[in-house]
Amino acid sequence: MRNTSTSRNLINREGLSRLEEVPNIGPAIAADLRRLGIRSPSELPGRDPYEMYDDLCRIIGQRHDPCLLDTFIAAVRFMEGAPKRPWHAYTAERKRELAARKKGTSRPKQKIAT
Repeated sequence: MRNTSTSRNLINREGLSRLEEVPNIGPAIAADLRRLGIRSPSELPGRDPYEMYDDLCRIIGQRHDPCLLDTFIAAVRFMEGAPKRPWHAYTAERKRELAARKKGTSRPKQKIAT
């Protein structure tokens, strides 16, 4: 029997053409992604959300709320195959990762099999 849930998730991701169609991405965050040169959802897989956040802060010239980083993580993870989750579900991951990076013990990014 075919797993329709997995098929549905893949179809949904492949069918997305606008950034605003990605869960958690509205017009303002889509504009931020465009500032980073990201024009479509298909450009998100493989990106490092932490680098995206740092790059945007540098481009804009100010530090953004870290919740934006959570949103970048949620969007990248979703497009890499993770289930749809609210951005705040990634807050704990962000805090652990930033603490590890500060200590110099960051783990390599994990890829999600699709």
